[in-house]
Amino acid sequence: MSPRTKREKSTAGSIIELVIIVAVALGLAFGIQAFLIKPYKIPSPSMVPTLEVGQRVLVNRLETHFGDPAVGDILVFHPPKGIEESLSNCGVQHPADQACPAPTPGDADTTFIKRVVGLPGDRLRIVDGHVIRNGKRESDSYIAPCGPDGQDCDLPKPITVPAGHYFMMGDNRDNSLDSRFWGFVPDRNIVGKAFFIWMNFGNFRRFGSFE
Repeated sequence: MSPRTKREKSTAGSIIELVIIVAVALGLAFGIQAFLIKPYKIPSPSMVPTLEVGQRVLVNRLETHFGDPAVGDILVFHPPKGIEESLSNCGVQHPADQACPAPTPGDADTTFIKRVVGLPGDRLRIVDGHVIRNGKRESDSYIAPCGPDGQDCDLPKPITVPAGHYFMMGDNRDNSLDSRFWGFVPDRNIVGKAFFIWMNFGNFRRFGSFE
């Protein structure tokens, strides 16, 4: 075999090896995003002051499959299908002084990001934008509280979170379309838990404790 032939075979082998490495790297990247971690951009002010419009969060898609969400967790999820018709569409008629006690059937294609404030079995009331959970007010120093004319900030008639569901609220209590309006979120709709936030490569931080 001539030196030229050897060089040509060596070059071809290197190209094939590079293609394989790139294909494996892309496969791993897509696999990680599909099954483990995925970035989301914050589209609205509903989670101010914790999350600002335009910020990005990394969401762990695996954690909630091996453990139940806790009060204080910030989750990405699919809301009930009814929000596609009306952002405040509850699944049932209910008193004006009560949060939505049942969602519309089906799941929306869009995703929301909110905070868990009620777990399965919890009895909840909303007073001046604060969650009263099983008779005790949540520790909520992270919220932007309701103003004097806040929408649905007082819902004192209690509701009980059903098994396998969660009650979600935005931290911007005056400006968040959440479970108060469209009901509980079933655990099957949870995409994952937010654990990292950044604006750009020079401004990022990991979420700390929210309780």
